[in-house]
Amino acid sequence: MPFGHGLLSVRVFAICQDELVIRSLDDVLVPSFEVDFLVESRPVARRLHDAGIHITAGDPRRIDTYLKADLSPSTCFIVQNNGRRGVRKTLDAIRDAGGTLVYVLHTGPRNPRAAEALKTDFPEITDIELSELIRPTLVTELSRSMTRARVQQYQRYFADADRVLILLHNDPDPDALASGLALRNLLRRTKTTAIIGAMQGVTRPENLRMANMLDIHVEGVTAASFQEFERIATVDVQPHYFGGLLDRADLVIDHHPEQPGYSAVFKDIRADYGSTSTILTEHLRAVDVNISERTATAMLYAIKSDTLFFARHTNRVDLDAFTFLYPLSDAALIRKMEGAEITLERLDYVTRASQGGILREQVFSAFIGEAPREDFIPYTADFFLQLEGVKWTIVAGVVGSSLIVSVRNLGYSRNAGEFVRRWFGDVGSAGGHRAMAKAVVPMDRFRQKFGELTGPAITVRIAEMAEHFLHEAGAERKKEPALK
Repeated sequence: MPFGHGLLSVRVFAICQDELVIRSLDDVLVPSFEVDFLVESRPVARRLHDAGIHITAGDPRRIDTYLKADLSPSTCFIVQNNGRRGVRKTLDAIRDAGGTLVYVLHTGPRNPRAAEALKTDFPEITDIELSELIRPTLVTELSRSMTRARVQQYQRYFADADRVLILLHNDPDPDALASGLALRNLLRRTKTTAIIGAMQGVTRPENLRMANMLDIHVEGVTAASFQEFERIATVDVQPHYFGGLLDRADLVIDHHPEQPGYSAVFKDIRADYGSTSTILTEHLRAVDVNISERTATAMLYAIKSDTLFFARHTNRVDLDAFTFLYPLSDAALIRKMEGAEITLERLDYVTRASQGGILREQVFSAFIGEAPREDFIPYTADFFLQLEGVKWTIVAGVVGSSLIVSVRNLGYSRNAGEFVRRWFGDVGSAGGHRAMAKAVVPMDRFRQKFGELTGPAITVRIAEMAEHFLHEAGAERKKEPALK
């Protein structure tokens, strides 16, 4: 069963009798969930439909009522039990229609003997009291239950595979490394039965240090070797990233905006999360997997790195994951991994950017020339984002025959991913999310679009692009401004 687009698109199907309960549930669950109601009374259904509530009239005791609704095994059911009318036939119909995640909402006097008998016959149900209709309690409980059901689904799907590949993006960063380790734990696999792999290995010094200190081995893989694995999962990346080499995956877990062009058996994509490790922390907690100190340390370091310790795009769930993992982790080891990131080689590129860069309206733009490795460019962008008075950094450099552009911001202004797609999407690969983005453009195509520019002129052009983008009247404006 597909994961859909993250918990925000999870479907809740509520079978209720009372209008007040329906209105209360609608107020509590929307917009966190996609909610549909079923009621027997047609007049009530018409009245609530006119009020903008998604509701239909039907017999909750008939299997075909649920089959017609096009429900899936991942649909969450809430069945109202007012104590006056039995719900056994309704629960039977839901179960026969394939429902597995069922809550019984008690809104009337409870009969302990009847409740115990119901639980015996339907051990999968969870009881909820009407008094629990408080947003944080109900939404949190539903979210965790749905995550649990989905994780258990993909755990079963992967269980009988002899060899599994957990595929990371090229030159994996802390979030990718930690996510690979976390997923291997979730799948209850070892290094030999679940390979953490990448088509291009780790190169950045601090990421190599992390991998070495936490004994995270990333194996080199090729497109030809994909067929050697019975199951393939991608974490912190989606299959489209590999340029048509992987058009299908069994599981995709990522916090970048969802991309088209591939199919997946299961997916959990949450672009509003600051890191993929945050998503996987929720998966681990949902199924009560024991999180080792090593895994907790990797995930904590990843969340801290991907959110620039919460200065970059982040939200409450990232902070929740961080506070949960902190007591389980080795803080001293994290400090070791963070240390000595500045090398003389890196300092050379920071110096180039400082000498030739432009700081205009809190946007730092720079072209650092040719670099032997791609990681010097995002490192320089991250470095200048830490300076006082800088809210955006756009740093470009040439690696081989391509221009690499790294964009960073503090996450509360315009979208960095939109910036690179606007200016480079038609001539190269460009993407990202609100706080960080990247473009890779062949130099010949860059020159065709922007002219025969050299070092300082490229810096000026980048600054002009930023100025145009950030001063547009609104994000809906799609016409690209001319830069002549």
